[in-house]
Amino acid sequence: MQLLDKYEIDVLVLQDTGPEGTRRASRLTMLNAALEAAAQEHDVPVFKYSRADVYATFASAGFSNKQTLAEVIAKHVPAFERHVPPPRKPWKSEDARMALFDAAALALVFFEKAGI
Repeated sequence: MQLLDKYEIDVLVLQDTGPEGTRRASRLTMLNAALEAAAQEHDVPVFKYSRADVYATFASAGFSNKQTLAEVIAKHVPAFERHVPPPRKPWKSEDARMALFDAAALALVFFEKAGI
């Protein structure tokens, strides 16, 4: 995979989309599987974390939903502060910027578990 060669990735952190992980659309599960296979071909270690892992890591921060999780992450990573979307209205779909915070949460879980 060209991205793995271009960026010299040391580790790949993914959302666990397996049966015990986080339920996701089949296309995302297949994408994660392809990324994991490519990483293994390049001897890049793969770490997968579920939504439960993320919630357990941030439990002490007192978050109650994805919005407050994004706000907690923005406090830890000031560059993200301007990207926190406004609270979602019940009739609206999730803001695309929340994907940034999903990825950041997985990275922070990795760093927490690795003791970095």
